[in-house]
Amino acid sequence: MKKIIVFGIIAICLSGCVNKDDADRALKNQGFTNVKVTGYNFFTCGKGDFYHTGFTAVNPQGNTVEGTVCSGLLFKGATVRW
Repeated sequence: MKKIIVFGIIAICLSGCVNKDDADRALKNQGFTNVKVTGYNFFTCGKGDFYHTGFTAVNPQGNTVEGTVCSGLLFKGATVRW
């Protein structure tokens, strides 16, 4: 039971590390469509990035891609990685 509670607390904490608005904005500015946020992606962003927002989308060439939008808390832009 303790493991379930600990796992639940970790899941709740990490769910706050996704920024759907920044991800949508960054991807649409680069020409992506059909953006779907998939949740938090571990080990994909740099030290200064707080948000690790996973996504799937259609790129400007018409291919479906998946990746991560990395962004910080204040005054840091978003970086798209795939």
